[in-house]
Amino acid sequence: MTSLPALPHRIRRKLRAVVAGVLIALLFWAVMLALMPYRRELRRNVPHVTPAHDPQFARDMGGLYGSPIVGGNRIETLLNGDVIFDSMLGAIQQAQHSITFESYIYWSGIVAEEFCDALVARAQAGVAVKVLIDWVGSLPMNDDLIDRMHEGGVMLRMFRPMRPRTLTRMNNRTHRKVLVIDGQVGFTGGVGIADTWRGNARNPDEWRDTHYRVEGPAVAMLQNAFAHNWVEASGEVLRGPAFYPVLAPAGELDVQMIKSNTGSRNEIHLMLMTALAAATSSIRISTPYFVPDRVAIDQLLAARTRGVRVVLLVAGAYTDSRIVRHVSRRCWGELLAAGVEILEFQPTFLHAKLIIVDDFWTSIGSANFDERSFRLNDEANLNVYSYDFAREQIAVFEADCARARAFTESDLRRLSWWTQGQAMVLSVIRPHL
Repeated sequence: MTSLPALPHRIRRKLRAVVAGVLIALLFWAVMLALMPYRRELRRNVPHVTPAHDPQFARDMGGLYGSPIVGGNRIETLLNGDVIFDSMLGAIQQAQHSITFESYIYWSGIVAEEFCDALVARAQAGVAVKVLIDWVGSLPMNDDLIDRMHEGGVMLRMFRPMRPRTLTRMNNRTHRKVLVIDGQVGFTGGVGIADTWRGNARNPDEWRDTHYRVEGPAVAMLQNAFAHNWVEASGEVLRGPAFYPVLAPAGELDVQMIKSNTGSRNEIHLMLMTALAAATSSIRISTPYFVPDRVAIDQLLAARTRGVRVVLLVAGAYTDSRIVRHVSRRCWGELLAAGVEILEFQPTFLHAKLIIVDDFWTSIGSANFDERSFRLNDEANLNVYSYDFAREQIAVFEADCARARAFTESDLRRLSWWTQGQAMVLSVIRPHL
């Protein structure tokens, strides 16, 4: 059999160049696909039709987003790390049947060790313990913690680790924060598993955050948020009374859960814009990252045109992302000119997420008021339809505002040209911040 003649060196060199070019092009487009935010369903702000306190608003919200509003719930507000972690760890230690836990951040340190020990102890006691941690958010996590959980019987999975099949979704993370005990007690809010949340927000080393302990039928909706991502990460479908027991009423709150899922509609964005459109008297927003899209800015401006008071509480000088702070201020000029009140929290990094409309409707959970939460992350928020709960959250909000400094148009004009130039350049990557 005669072998084929070797290709000339010149042709081989050209073929290698072509192959290299194709590989580089494929890598480039894979990265572009990974970074590309999903399209916005909304191209303009939602018009005002029904006030938030009108029963029709609740019917609209339930019908629009396919999520029922269920009664009979109780929600306890937990302020700052020491109280939050004690409550979560106490619930874990009392688990008899199941623990499901999803978090964006799980770092290393004292708090990480305490949660690892508690989860392993319950797993070794025969409790089904399932933990889902975002791969990017857990990069600072020591391998020793991961090994201890696996060896201790905890079913631990990482959400979307770097793999060829997940390359185009690398920028789509789970930002949900959900802990459910025996399918009966749930937790959600803003806190991650890291020592920066320890303490009581007394100084820059103790972040300010809020978490919530939930009882009643709404707990099944928190379990749903976990189960949805768990099946992607593990292939397991959660079923049975250990995860979905009969839930008796535990209070009087009407609660709805809205979750956003990568690759589907931007439910969190749509829901928040619909809620803001319902405001007739006041909008209060607490968020560590305020990087809204054009639709959200116009929604706030439209509220001001209706005479709605809009108060925005954001992180101040203490923040984990100065880039976000710079880019955020790009839209402050028109908001301030329209009468939006902007306050920067002073004592430490404000990480609490809270939206209150008309002293009646409250949204709590994992979502920030930014494009990443609107278009890229998997999020889960609970909407509460209650004057009493709103009144409680307003008290928390006002207490935070008392520790904040008002930002004015004069402050904006005093920003250096270098700071403003940075913001202009960095605003190109606004959805990814």
